[in-house]
Amino acid sequence: MNDVLFFVHGGIGRITLNRPRALNSLNHDMVRAIAERLEAWRSDPAVHAVLIDGAGERGLCAGGDIRAIYEDARGGGSASLRFWADEYRLNALISRYPKPYLALMDGLVMGGGVGVSAHGSHRIVTERSRVAMPEVGIGFVPDVGGTYLLSRTPGQLGTHIALTAGSISGPDAIHCGLADHFLRSERIPELLDALASHSPDTALELVAEPAPPSELAADAEWIDRCYAADTVEEILSRLHAGGDAAATVAKEIEAKSPTALKVTLRALRTAAALPDLETVLAQEYRVSHRALASAEFTEGIRAQIIDKDRAPRWSPATLSEVDDALVDSYFADLGNAEQRFFTPDR
Repeated sequence: MNDVLFFVHGGIGRITLNRPRALNSLNHDMVRAIAERLEAWRSDPAVHAVLIDGAGERGLCAGGDIRAIYEDARGGGSASLRFWADEYRLNALISRYPKPYLALMDGLVMGGGVGVSAHGSHRIVTERSRVAMPEVGIGFVPDVGGTYLLSRTPGQLGTHIALTAGSISGPDAIHCGLADHFLRSERIPELLDALASHSPDTALELVAEPAPPSELAADAEWIDRCYAADTVEEILSRLHAGGDAAATVAKEIEAKSPTALKVTLRALRTAAALPDLETVLAQEYRVSHRALASAEFTEGIRAQIIDKDRAPRWSPATLSEVDDALVDSYFADLGNAEQRFFTPDR
């Protein structure tokens, strides 16, 4: 069975991630195949737009193949680095693709799933959408352009999403700038039919509807106040003093890797000042490169995915033990291992 399916119908080049038992998680072959097909469709007059979706009923994509990354990290390998380099190039390609790129973000859309959808030109969510960048929960840091996207949300909502590793709804994703259109899941077949005879914009006008209110937007006041702090320690202090909802969030954050939390906050603040997605991807690659060699990443995957004991033994174990030098090391230039992710404009 092919892990990703491609076909053209009615001028639409369709990409279907086809690993439903693994929630369509991405492996290296899938990333390379998608990039090659997008390059071929770029100049194909039979393809007017591209649409990506996921097989099965659970979602578009749960992210990268974490088990494969775990085995690679434990063995001191470099396959994950090659995977990330190609994955980030794919993210950049999608962001500058010259034809409409529609992403059906139905169901779960996590990590790498965000990377192949939220950089597109037409991003569609449903009432079933749950969008997340859960990396800090496994001792990692948001990547695939996640720090670019989250650093550009209204106020401090992106910082909240990143540090809690929680999922947000379709309406929340639209409010945060991670999606554009809301569509009831039962109307997806109507959208596909409409795309065969209409432009993407017209098809969406016919089928999409106003999104329900964003629950996350309703919490923006205390989120912005608490997460505007310059350090994770101060964020947690403000959350604990910010009322019951904020204090509950603080406890969620405190269970995450102290190193990943501090590196993530630095990555978000830095990404906000960087000029474009490609520059942010280069920074994310440096961070991912260092994370692969860290004990935090393998321990986080072990606790959440492999043994599932949900009891990671983080080291350093506390935020106070994570000094600036350690955080700085994640962002240091990689020398000959540096990667560039620039692609032609749309």
